[in-house]
Amino acid sequence: MTVTVDILQRLPLLSALPRVTLSELSKVSDFKTFNKREVVVNKGAEPQHLLFLLDGRLQGVDFTVDGKEVGVFFTQPGEFFGELGVMDHGPHPETIIAIVKSTVITIPRHAIRPLLLAMPALAEMLTMRLASKLRQASTQRRILGLTSPTQKVCAQLWVMLLQDPVSAASEKATSNAQRSMPPQGPAHVNRIVQMPTQQEIAIMVNASRETVTRVFQQLLLKGLVQRDGVDLLILKPLLLRDISEGQAFLES
Repeated sequence: MTVTVDILQRLPLLSALPRVTLSELSKVSDFKTFNKREVVVNKGAEPQHLLFLLDGRLQGVDFTVDGKEVGVFFTQPGEFFGELGVMDHGPHPETIIAIVKSTVITIPRHAIRPLLLAMPALAEMLTMRLASKLRQASTQRRILGLTSPTQKVCAQLWVMLLQDPVSAASEKATSNAQRSMPPQGPAHVNRIVQMPTQQEIAIMVNASRETVTRVFQQLLLKGLVQRDGVDLLILKPLLLRDISEGQAFLES
């Protein structure tokens, strides 16, 4: 299957490029499909491409000194990754794993790097992406510092809800003051699309899968969340947020 100009134009980072430039990129671009739990990028590997997630979901992980896997971030469709190595020629800083079957577009470093450096709009988007990753890392450190497993899981779900493409698309019309709260009301369902498994959540919050399972059972029993196929519906987002911030507690 060919990476067409129309496909590249759907990627936010590349959407403003002239079609003639996209046509040149399409000639050197490629698709790669990864099955669930397959490694997309190995930590320490030499970066050869800027990568874009076309569909699916990825999880960036690192490892403690004793070899324990710790989650760092999730990558959503349309987002790019591997940008650090493209810019500084250093090795990949994390391992990235497909948590569902995923399709990735690869563009060689030698083809994309000159555009990132020469075009102010691309450079700004690259800077914003790096800033977003720094903020995500800061948020993840805060979650890891929480002592209550329930608070950790709720905080992780809250972050994922705000970052999910469904919520993000709905938030574009809201004011800056409202963007810390996803849309409410019967016309909108707060949904985490392709919800990661409990094991993958456990990796993110540095807890055992059994602990995360117990927390999810409580959230289901109290009506805060509900399964909808592979998605997770957040039925009481305000309460979820308050629990994540330590301002409310689940009654036993």
